[in-house]
Amino acid sequence: MKYLFEIKQFLEFMNISSMDLALLRQLQRDASVSNLTLAEMVHTSPATCLRRIKRLRDLGLIERHIAILNPQKLESTIGYGLTAIVEITLDRQDATALESFELRVASETAVQQCYRVSPGPDFVLVIHVAHMPDYQALTQRLFTSDTNVRNVKAFFSVKRSKFGAELPLG
Repeated sequence: MKYLFEIKQFLEFMNISSMDLALLRQLQRDASVSNLTLAEMVHTSPATCLRRIKRLRDLGLIERHIAILNPQKLESTIGYGLTAIVEITLDRQDATALESFELRVASETAVQQCYRVSPGPDFVLVIHVAHMPDYQALTQRLFTSDTNVRNVKAFFSVKRSKFGAELPLG
């Protein structure tokens, strides 16, 4: 409940209207719809829709538009690959050490997501590579060669049951 209250305060500060929230909701579900269709979905004119989306981008509320690929359907073309959820614990957790680790993993395309977490490990990563030798090479580059990495614990996905990126907008 506190989280929703903080979101409401932030949106009021940013002067985000219910129209903007409706646009964000629709774009989270499918950013490929045309501006005309999107305007119809949120009951506004195409010009207003375009202007508001530009404003939401300029405010940084929309980071980017991407396509989410289906790994099962691409398996015959590129191989299924290997998805690992990896817990990382560092020896030192000062701001410099945490930021340094984040910068190192951010440069790796195989690292799809990186979360700084608490309590427990310091980071949880979602990694996708073509196969186990690629995973081993990645762990050597990112973890084994880093003297500040104390512990690495990996879990390998056997099936992706759900994947999403929608934020709850109330």
